[in-house]
Amino acid sequence: MSDAANEGPSSFTYAWPRPAVTVDCVVFGFGEDGLSVLLVRRGEEPFVGQWALPGGFVREKEGLEDAARRELDEETGLTLSFLEQLYTFGAPARDPRGRVITVAFYALVKELAQPPLRATGDAAAAKWFSEGELPDLAFDHGDILGVARERLRGKVRWQPIGFELLPELFTLSALQTLYEVVLERQLDKRNFRRKVLSLGILEETQEMRRGPGRPARLYRFDKDAYARAEADGFVFEL
Repeated sequence: MSDAANEGPSSFTYAWPRPAVTVDCVVFGFGEDGLSVLLVRRGEEPFVGQWALPGGFVREKEGLEDAARRELDEETGLTLSFLEQLYTFGAPARDPRGRVITVAFYALVKELAQPPLRATGDAAAAKWFSEGELPDLAFDHGDILGVARERLRGKVRWQPIGFELLPELFTLSALQTLYEVVLERQLDKRNFRRKVLSLGILEETQEMRRGPGRPARLYRFDKDAYARAEADGFVFEL
């Protein structure tokens, strides 16, 4: 056996440069002001003081999703149930620190106010911004946000991810408003309600939302019913 076969991986060298890898996270929330995006104010150069997507460098022995969840926890205090890989961005000049490739994720949050945001690490602050009032973003984060917005708009019609943006109990009016905001178009109330109820994935509760106007029935998304229907070949479409 040759000496080379006994050498450990650390003995290998490569002629190719090794770009750094980061993760960046687009976190969407939904509330009275419509769709919102979670941003952090950078506490370090480059772009110190400017708003950006939560994210950071991937550690050497860390998986990509693990890195995304760690950065979100460090910079915002959020622990998310829905997190999905979005796209890889690798323009050579996207980061002034050098060759940095970022793997973007997008996430959905049910409650904008819970838990309270907590900015630590290299984030000076964390804040929700209404989609219509976003500041200029550092790096190429505006492009990343645009891709995430298109992914959400396309996917919400074919998978029940919209329920990840609503509280456990919601009215049909709130559900319709969510879809109108995400799809950026008005929906016929009668047709929408008939369609969504015909899917068989909503559980009608005995609770009512009370406030200004008439009381409204509260519903919840029935995950078990959806799983059974999906196993039988059901295709979600709204």
